[in-house]
Amino acid sequence: MELLVCIKQVPDTEELKVDVETGKIKDGTPNIISPYDKNALEAAVQLKEANGGSVTVISMGPDKATSALKECISVGADKAVLINDPAFEGSDSYSTSSILTAAINKLGNFDLIICGNQATDTDAGQVGAQIAEQLGIAQVTYVAKIEAKGDTIIVNREADEGYEVIEAQLPAVCTVVDSINEPRLATIKTKMAANKAKIEVLTAADLEIELTKVGVGSPTKVIKTFAPPKREAGIKIQEASGSDSALKLMENLLAAKII
Repeated sequence: MELLVCIKQVPDTEELKVDVETGKIKDGTPNIISPYDKNALEAAVQLKEANGGSVTVISMGPDKATSALKECISVGADKAVLINDPAFEGSDSYSTSSILTAAINKLGNFDLIICGNQATDTDAGQVGAQIAEQLGIAQVTYVAKIEAKGDTIIVNREADEGYEVIEAQLPAVCTVVDSINEPRLATIKTKMAANKAKIEVLTAADLEIELTKVGVGSPTKVIKTFAPPKREAGIKIQEASGSDSALKLMENLLAAKII
């Protein structure tokens, strides 16, 4: 089974530092693999272990994204490809999916493409679905379980009140949620082996991308980015009894002219 996983290196939201004047992320903020993408990779590795085959990981980003790809190799990926070209900088979700689709077509035929449900930097959740649309293959989103059966997959898709069980013909694209698995950790041995791995790099010239539709030519334009203001501390109401607390709450709501 030939599997492909799309991953993205994102700023660590636990240690995010934003310049309040420019709205840009400050230098020094550490980068990590987007958490949902770790779930996507783990799902692919488990499918490989159950059915045989190989796992290829691709990512679009700068040189430093190489470290994320090597991390993927340390936990079970067989091959990693970096899509890196200054012309791609600033690409929106549509342009990113177009670039990834071009790379997928160049790399070969895959039975299943797995993406994280969304990246934690934008939370757009669009790239996986757009890749499926551009490739003209089936897609299933919000996937919490995947089983391969011959030339089909059986998946559990998260819904508001449980799961939908869906069968899809391969090739297909799945975007997974974090409840699908618990990503494994690398060992010292696998980390050392991954550090020696060669990462293939694809550029705009390799992919024959029309540059007017990516990067600064993306259809979406970001007008402004900024950090949301910090919330003020709320009021804690804890009177001697429940009825006293309710009365105090009503007094506060009346004073604030909410009711």
